[in-house]
Amino acid sequence: MTEPVPVNLSELTTLRVGGAPRQLVAPTDEAGLIAAAREAWAGDEPWVLVGGGSNTVASDTGFDGVVILVRTRGIERLDTAPESAPDDDLDGRPVRIRVQAGEPWDELVAHTVANGWAGIEALSGIPGTSGAAPVQNIGAYGQELSSSLAAIDFLDYESGEVERLSAADLELDYRTSVLKQGRRGVVLAIELELRDMTPQAEVLGTPLSRPVGYPQLAQALGVQVGDRVPLTALRQSVLGLRAGKGMVLDDADPDTHSAGSFFTNPIVTESFARTLPTDAPRWKQAEIELPDRVIPLDEYAGVGPVPGSQVLRTVKLSAAWLIENSGIHRGFRLPGSRAAISSKHTLAITNTGGATADEIGQLARFVQQRVQSDFGVILQPEPVFVGFSLL
Repeated sequence: MTEPVPVNLSELTTLRVGGAPRQLVAPTDEAGLIAAAREAWAGDEPWVLVGGGSNTVASDTGFDGVVILVRTRGIERLDTAPESAPDDDLDGRPVRIRVQAGEPWDELVAHTVANGWAGIEALSGIPGTSGAAPVQNIGAYGQELSSSLAAIDFLDYESGEVERLSAADLELDYRTSVLKQGRRGVVLAIELELRDMTPQAEVLGTPLSRPVGYPQLAQALGVQVGDRVPLTALRQSVLGLRAGKGMVLDDADPDTHSAGSFFTNPIVTESFARTLPTDAPRWKQAEIELPDRVIPLDEYAGVGPVPGSQVLRTVKLSAAWLIENSGIHRGFRLPGSRAAISSKHTLAITNTGGATADEIGQLARFVQQRVQSDFGVILQPEPVFVGFSLL
C-alpha cells in the first residue's frame, strides 16, 4: 500500500502550494482505504486525508506524516420502496444512491442530472470529492448537501470500526458538521436521497429541477425564485455563474488556482449587524434561545427548558462585501507577493504562479485584519490547513 512519494502536495491541491509528504498512499477501493487508515492509526503518526485537494492549503515544508489520497470510485443505485405519484406531481419519486468517497463531486452531479435525478443540481461545478462534501456541508445557489444527504459510512478513529451515521448524527449546519468540529475518521461513502423526475418527464418533456432557491440563479435562468426548470438548464446556468467567478477549475485560468471561497460568510447577532452600514447585505438565520442569566447546574438539570430564556436573533453577512468595503479590491496583492485576491471574486485567494503557502497565509491574515479593523468582524477561513495555520 505504501509507495514512494512521487509528488509534492502542490501537485495534489488546486491552490498549488505545499511540499512533499513523508509518506503517501492512494487506495482505489473501500477495503484498501480502510486498511490504509488503520495502518496509519496503528503507527500513531500524523495523518491527513486528501481528496480533490480543492479545500486544502499545505505547508511549503510538506507534511511529516502519512497522506491518504482517496481515489475510490463508484456510484450504486440502491433499492427504495416504490412510491406512487400522479402524473402531475412535480416532486418526483425517491431514488437513493451510494457514492464512494473518492468519486469527483461534479462528475457525480453530472451523473445525477443525466439520469433525471434532482436534488444536487445547484451544487454543480464544486470541486473536490464526494467524501469531503459532508464535512463542511457544501452548499451553493440555494441548495445544501444537508437537503439530500441520508447517511454516510464512516471509519471511526477512536473505535477503528465502520459505522453508519445518519445525516442527523452529523449535525450539519452552515459549512460545518461534527466531522469538521473534531470527530476524527474517514468518510468511506455517502448515501443520497434524490428525486427521480423521469416519470414526470414523460408528461412535461424533460426532467425538472428542485425549486430554484437563489435570486441570482433565478435571474440568470429568467424565472422566479421557487420555479422549476429543466435539470440540464439549471446545471449549465450554475456552471456559467461559477465560471464567471473563477470557481470552475480551468488550467488556463489562473483565477481558478485557488481553494475556492477562502472565508465563510460570518453569522452575527442581529443587534451587531445593526452597527454595520445599512447597505451591508444580510440574511436572517435561525433564532437561538439562550438563558438571560447564569443558571446553577444543579438547579435545573434534567427538568426541561430553562425559565427566563431570551431569543437571540442572528443574521448572515456577506464576507465578499466586507472584504471589498474594507478597501481590498479584486486582483489585490501585497507588494512582491505571488498570492492575490481573485480578479473575479474577492472571496478567493489565488496563486498567480509560484506562490508559497506563506504568501497565501500573509494575504489571508491581511484580509482578516482589515475587515476586523473596519467592521469588527473576524473572518473565519474555510480551507483545511496542513502543516501551518493563520494564527
